[in-house]
Amino acid sequence: MTDAAFSALASLADPSLLVMLAVGVVAGLVIGLIPGLGGTGAVAILLPVTFGMEPEQALAMLIGALAVVHTSDTVAAVLLGAPGSASASVTMLDGYSMARQGQAKRALSLAFLSSMAGGLIGAVGLTVAIPLARPLVLSFGSPELFMLTILGVSLAAVLSRGNVVKGLTAGFLGLLLGLVGTSPTTAEERFSFGSLFLSDGVSLVAVALGIFGLAEIASRVGQRRVTERPVELTGGWGSGIREWLTHWTQVVRGALIGIWAGVLPGVGATAGTWLAYGQAVATAKDKRKFGKGDPRGIVGPESANNSVEAGDLIPTFLFGIPGGVPSAMLLGMLLTYGIQPGPAIVTEHLDLMYLIIWAFAIASVVGAFLCFMATPSLAKLTKVPFAVLGPGLLVVMLLGAYQEGGQLGDLWVMVVLGVVGFFLKATGMPRAPFLIGFVLAIPMERYYYLTTSLYDGAGWMARPGVLVFAALLVGPLLWALVKKVRGAYGAVDDGHRSELEELPGEDLEGSMAGTRWSFTVALVAVLLFVGALWVSGSFSEEAQLMPRLVSFCGLVAAGTLLWQERRNARPRPPAAAEPEPLPSSGSTVVASRVDTAADPRVEARRRDLVIAGRTFAAMATFLVLVALGGYLAATLVFVPVFLLYAARARPRTAVVYTLVLGLVLLSLPSLLPVDLPMGWLQ
Repeated sequence: MTDAAFSALASLADPSLLVMLAVGVVAGLVIGLIPGLGGTGAVAILLPVTFGMEPEQALAMLIGALAVVHTSDTVAAVLLGAPGSASASVTMLDGYSMARQGQAKRALSLAFLSSMAGGLIGAVGLTVAIPLARPLVLSFGSPELFMLTILGVSLAAVLSRGNVVKGLTAGFLGLLLGLVGTSPTTAEERFSFGSLFLSDGVSLVAVALGIFGLAEIASRVGQRRVTERPVELTGGWGSGIREWLTHWTQVVRGALIGIWAGVLPGVGATAGTWLAYGQAVATAKDKRKFGKGDPRGIVGPESANNSVEAGDLIPTFLFGIPGGVPSAMLLGMLLTYGIQPGPAIVTEHLDLMYLIIWAFAIASVVGAFLCFMATPSLAKLTKVPFAVLGPGLLVVMLLGAYQEGGQLGDLWVMVVLGVVGFFLKATGMPRAPFLIGFVLAIPMERYYYLTTSLYDGAGWMARPGVLVFAALLVGPLLWALVKKVRGAYGAVDDGHRSELEELPGEDLEGSMAGTRWSFTVALVAVLLFVGALWVSGSFSEEAQLMPRLVSFCGLVAAGTLLWQERRNARPRPPAAAEPEPLPSSGSTVVASRVDTAADPRVEARRRDLVIAGRTFAAMATFLVLVALGGYLAATLVFVPVFLLYAARARPRTAVVYTLVLGLVLLSLPSLLPVDLPMGWLQ
């Protein structure tokens, strides 16, 4: 094996392989900057280019792109608060908060180094796992895989440290949304209400970019000038590097979690990064800084997102079962070259395996280096008012969401989920459990169905692997309960304040918690679960198995949350609140106070709602224009109007901005396999 490893390394000295690897790295970094594409878009765009190449050259290009796409998607999350991909949304929590404190270089250095280390550890894990993972993976049955998905969703309780019930409610809502479409067990349509579009389910890109991306645009587009402290990039990178070295245990743990998430089919980078973030929170003694710029909230997830892609290759090569969508396309490419995945690949194509491993490791290092070099130029974007950046980000995000399914319906779903994300954020309900629940819904149902079909009663719960995962599930929850009883969470007001809130200021994180809006969100959640429970009664016995379980558990969580909100909303004597100063519009509202017309917080909430309403109305108008005249024409009309009337930009700025964006859209189809939506008039 050593000879094959060094032989593969020597083959990379071939100029053709180096050129292909470099092309893949650059393409992966550029594609990672575009919201909505990610690893799937990177492989999909480059795959047609590989036709006619030798397998070594093709693999070098694709692996180079796949290894770095999660390195660059951090840039938009940290600098703009808009995640470049679904998996980068977790980095946004602490990375963007750190950037707002003038420490963008520190955040990015932590992210780039962690991504590089995650890629290297992933390459090592791939090397070790290929001969060893086969018996371990084969020992796992459906009960263990089902318990693992439950463990992933249960981290909602950790991610929403201020209120476990809010986190669980959000997680069950995400699970319920993930069940929309065709049942994976019976091929029966559920919650589609006769819609052919919904029968295919809801797009992950639309969910992630709607809940996080569009919600951020709506909540911050009212900033017509830069009111936050500008991002500082002076000095060296030494402080960030030294701090990164102190968190090496988080790097290793995050990378190992990422590898494991990649090995398990259907989990992927999004869930892997949230799992890594959850373990970082669970193992930290001081959790108060998470969501406010804690470096551990960057190091763990960023180590995981790159190692996930390496983990995805393990089931792909060993069993011919792709761990994710990018590896599925990679599997198809291998088959076209006559390379059969499976145990035989370790012996018959060992040199090719080591070529993949070396390419992954080298690309991880080169990608991080290039990101370091480009950071000073990219950081200048933060000095531009968000109201000016908003329309460009909106156009790019919607175009990225369209590429997955090629349907305008995905864009409408994305806007609707943007409204949902706005209210979740405003009422202090964490959005992370919502997304992770959506991602794990189908794998959880598949494993649950197999478990109930293969085992009688609850006998499967006595399996050793199930007991281990059950202990991992119950242990942290009991420990959190003990700490809460001891008053460890005394800083949280009445249990409804989310500790994932961002810094006070223009942001509205949790500003509507404890108000009638928060009560309304809980009430809507109860009605959704009641409706889902009623509708699922019309499904077949097999198809209603998971919807009934999710609806019942979600109803319990949402009902508890509704009771909490009703109790917390009861006014208390004004004298109890007098010693405390009034917070800014972005602070969490104390539920014991009574809203009055003179309260500046009431005016701030009203202003936020008006701006958000107008922004979402503008998004809907843009989609109507797209449906009528096509994407390019709609952009040329929508962007200048938005800049002039919403952002109060200068006419010259609006004209130049629109022309540049229009030229980019016009040239994209000829440069990349990107489709622009066509309108009825076309």
